[in-house]
Amino acid sequence: MTTSRTSRSSFADVARTPLSRRSLGRFAFVGAAAVALAGCGGGARPAGAGGTGATAWTLTGGAEDMFRASFQAWNDAHQDAQIAAEYFANDAFKEKIRTSVGSGNAPTLIYGWGGDGLKDYVENDNVVELTGKVPQMEERALDSVLQTGMVGGKLYAVPNNNTQPVILYYNTKLFEEQGVEPPATWDELMDAVQKFKAAGITPISVAGASQWPYLMWIQYLTDRIGGPEAFQAVVDGKPDAWSNPAIKEALERIQELVAAGGFGEAYGSVVADASADVALVHTDQAAMMLHGSWVYTSFLTDAPEWTAEGNLGYAAFPRVEGGKGDPKNIVGNPANFWAVSADASQEQQDIAFRYLNEMNLDDTAVDTLFGAGLIPAVDGVEDRIAATEHPEYLRFAYSMVQDAPHFQLSWDQALPAEQAQALLTNLSQVFQREKTPAEFQSAMNGTL
Repeated sequence: MTTSRTSRSSFADVARTPLSRRSLGRFAFVGAAAVALAGCGGGARPAGAGGTGATAWTLTGGAEDMFRASFQAWNDAHQDAQIAAEYFANDAFKEKIRTSVGSGNAPTLIYGWGGDGLKDYVENDNVVELTGKVPQMEERALDSVLQTGMVGGKLYAVPNNNTQPVILYYNTKLFEEQGVEPPATWDELMDAVQKFKAAGITPISVAGASQWPYLMWIQYLTDRIGGPEAFQAVVDGKPDAWSNPAIKEALERIQELVAAGGFGEAYGSVVADASADVALVHTDQAAMMLHGSWVYTSFLTDAPEWTAEGNLGYAAFPRVEGGKGDPKNIVGNPANFWAVSADASQEQQDIAFRYLNEMNLDDTAVDTLFGAGLIPAVDGVEDRIAATEHPEYLRFAYSMVQDAPHFQLSWDQALPAEQAQALLTNLSQVFQREKTPAEFQSAMNGTL
C-alpha cells in the first residue's frame, strides 16, 4: 500500500482519490470490503449539461468501487432517474472538469475538495446552493466537515466519502522501551525528541522529499498558537496576512525541532509515495509520525502483524502552552464533496438532490469505509464502530472529527494553485533551514 498523491503537492491529495491523499494517489480498500466491491460495474457515459438523466464524474482508484456500487444501486432502483457516472485519473479529471465547468458542460454532480476551487465555482455561478435542498445530508454530515462545503455561510457541497484528520501516530514498543509517554504538550514532545535521539532512534518520521507532509506541522502549530483566524486571514487575502505572529512562532518552533534532531538527518530524502515514512515507524527505526488518517491502511497492509500486536498508537497533536487555539481543532482533509452544476437542467438537479438525500454515504457506503479502516464523514454511526475490525482506532479518529470545533482544510487546497506551490517551496526551505521564518513570511506575503 502506498500513500501516493495524484495532483499538485498537497496533503489533501490523498483524498483526491477520495479515500486518501496524494494520488489525496491510489488508495485501495483492504480486506473483505475490497473483495466485496471488486466486481461492481460502472454506469454509462454521462450526457452533457441539459441531457436526459443526471451525470457524475469522479476519480479512479480510492473510493471508485464505493461510488460504482452506489450509482449502480441507485440506477437499479430508479429506472426513471438514472445517473450516468464516468471515472477519470486525478490529473485528467482536473483538466477535464475545469474545461467542462467553464464551458457550461459540467456533469450534474461535480466532484471536488472544497477550498479555493469551490469558492471559484460559487463566485462564477457554476454550482447551485444546496441549503434546504438536501436536508438529509445537512443533518447527517459531521458538522466540522460540512463547514468545508460552505461559502459565505451557505451550503454548496456535501461530503461524499471519508474524512481524513491528521493524527500523531507513535510506536508503542519504542515508547515503552524508552519510558516515554505520548506527548500532550509541545514541551513534552521536545523532551521525547531528546530521549529518542539519545537512544539512537529517529524521533519523528517525515517524508521531506515529498514536501506536502511538512504542511501538517505548520498547520497544527499555527492553529494551536493563534487559532483558525491566523490562516483565515491568508485565505481572505488580507495584506501581509502571512506576517501573523502565530505563523512566525510556528515556523520558529519547526526550526527548533529540526535543530534538536527531531526528524533525524535524512528526512529530506524520504518519499511518501513509497510509504518510506510509514516503514520507518513499523520497522522500529522512528518513534512518531504526523500523518493523515489514510495512512492507517498502509500500516494494516504493509505491517499487519506488527500492527495487530498493538505496536501502533495514536494521539491528538500536542497543545502549545499559552496558545489561543482550541486543542480539539484538527487539520487535514475534511472529505471530498459533491456539488450540483448550475448548468444542469432542473430535472437533472432534482435527480442529484434525491440521490444526495437518499443514497450518498448510506449504510452500505458507511460499512465499506469502516471495513477499510476509514472514517465516514457522517454523524450518528458510533454504535456501528464496535462491530468493525478496528474499533479502538476508528472510535478515536471518528471522535476527533465529531468533537472538533474547527477542521482546517489542507492549506494547499484552501489556496489557489500558484500560492499553494509557493507555500510548499518556501516551507521546504524552512525545514531545511535554508530560509528564516521572516524570509518565509516575506516571500509568502508576495503571493497574496
